[in-house]
Amino acid sequence: MRIIDLTTADDIELAPSVATIGFFDGVHRGHQFLLQNVVKAAVASGMESMAITFDAHPRAVLHSDYQPKMLSSLNEKLYHLRQTQLDNTVVLHFDEQLAHFSAKEFMDIVLRKRLNVRRLVMGYDNRFGHHHRETFDDYVRYGAEVGIEVLKSSAFMIEGTEVSSSVVRRLIETGDMPFANKCLGYPYQMEGVVIPGFQNGRRLGFPTANLSPTADKLIPAPGVYAVRVYIAGEEKAHGGMINIGVRPTFHGRKQSVEVNIFDYEGNLYRQRLRILFFRHIREERKFDTAEQLTEQLRRDKAMAEVILEAN
Repeated sequence: MRIIDLTTADDIELAPSVATIGFFDGVHRGHQFLLQNVVKAAVASGMESMAITFDAHPRAVLHSDYQPKMLSSLNEKLYHLRQTQLDNTVVLHFDEQLAHFSAKEFMDIVLRKRLNVRRLVMGYDNRFGHHHRETFDDYVRYGAEVGIEVLKSSAFMIEGTEVSSSVVRRLIETGDMPFANKCLGYPYQMEGVVIPGFQNGRRLGFPTANLSPTADKLIPAPGVYAVRVYIAGEEKAHGGMINIGVRPTFHGRKQSVEVNIFDYEGNLYRQRLRILFFRHIREERKFDTAEQLTEQLRRDKAMAEVILEAN
C-alpha cells in the first residue's frame, strides 16, 4: 500500500479509484469492514482502492479549546491501514482552507480532480463539507454532477452494537477492555516515556515505571489492568500490570500511570514503552497499611498472569 501525503506530493497522478473518506480513529473493525467493501468494489470494477484521511482531528483545528482523546496517533492509524489490502492511503492536511470547502466543492476539487475518485463508498454515519448538513441523497446528487458514483456502506455490528470510534472510546473510558479490543480487532495500546516516579512500588517489592503518556491519547478508566509491555528496541513483550490513578494509599492527588513489569530488573528511565491493555482487574482504592497494599499487589499479579496466559 502506498501512503500519499498531499502536503508534499502536489503533482502526483493517481489511477481512477474507488475510495472512502474519514478520520478513521483507531481503524476499528467497523472501519475495517468499510475498507474491505472498498477493496471488493475496486477489484470488481478494475480500479484502485483508496482511503482518504486527515493528519489532524478536524474539531481540534476548528476549535482551539477542543482537546481530542485519540484511539490512535497518526502513525498508529497508518500502521493499521497498512494491514488492509488497500492500494493507496491519502493523508490530507486539514486546515481552515479545507474546512471551508462545501461538500460539493470538496467532491469536485479534491476527490474528483485531484485524487481521481470515480466511486465513493461512504460510511453509514459519515458527513463532510463545511456545514455537515447534507444527507446521503445530497452526496449522491453532488456526485452525479461532478462524475462520482456515491454508495453507502452498512454498519458493522458486534453483539448488537454498532461499532464506531465513539463506542470504543466509551468502552475504554469505563475500563471494558475485552469488548473494546473485540471492537478494535486488536489490543488497545498506549505509549509513553518513563519519567522519575515516587519509588513507592520499589519499597513494596513491586517496582514501577512512571509513564508520561503520549499527548492526546485516551487513557483508560482508573484502576489496575493486566498488560503486555514492549520496551523500545526490544522485540520481546513482557507481562505486567498497570495502575492508573492518584495513589490514595500514599495520599496522592494527581493522576499517574505506573506499570510493573514482571521479573524485569533493567533501568527504564527515559525509555519509551508501548502498553497493550487486556483486562481491568480492580478499582484503585486506599489501603490502611503498606502491608495490605503489598498483599493486594500479590493477588493482582497472580490475576494478571492468568489473564495474560489466556490472551
